[in-house]
Amino acid sequence: MGYFDYALSISDRILEETRATLYMLIVSAIFAGIFGLILGVILVVTDRGRILENKILYSILDKITNTFRAIPFVILLALVAPITKIIVDTRIGPKAAIVPLIFSTVPFFAKQVEQALAEVDPGVIEAAEAMGKSPFEIIFSVYLREGLPSLIRASSITLISLLGLTAMAGLIGGGGIGDMAIALGYQRYKDDVVLVSVLIILIIVFIIQAISNLLIRKTSH
Repeated sequence: MGYFDYALSISDRILEETRATLYMLIVSAIFAGIFGLILGVILVVTDRGRILENKILYSILDKITNTFRAIPFVILLALVAPITKIIVDTRIGPKAAIVPLIFSTVPFFAKQVEQALAEVDPGVIEAAEAMGKSPFEIIFSVYLREGLPSLIRASSITLISLLGLTAMAGLIGGGGIGDMAIALGYQRYKDDVVLVSVLIILIIVFIIQAISNLLIRKTSH
């Protein structure tokens, strides 16, 4: 009997759970990326001394963002369950897991975006203002353009963090590699399944990092 015999015998299940993980990762990343980017930009431009300074708006959004970041994902699963039911008409499965994944990832990514764009040279922003560019134009032509390498790096960090969160999707029947590693590996004392699950996760992480590094090199000045 070979070490990977059990893993090989459930190869179809492994492929199915890998697809479930990628589905949750990609769909959640798209929505969290859009909302997180918008929120992060608003946080940057409304902060003290920025082009659209608004202390009240910044304070409210900053507190909301930090509050959601502080909620453990396991608690968030239960907290947003009613909203999940309204949006996807179910509380279990990969689709149901996507909603709390987005709720958890948006504030995390927003803060990553805020930090990335805050590093943009103030001199470049002042030059754009002196040229008469509108705040909207400055956001796209200065903040997002100059901060692109940092944004790509932030996206990579967020994707890897999101991949880790998908492992908890099994708590609501979301499936995925993490759930398989626990249910079919650890709980059944099948170490080969755990090892295969870890290898698949590592491969996904390496791919994310490789693409990120390539894009950073291409966009760095």
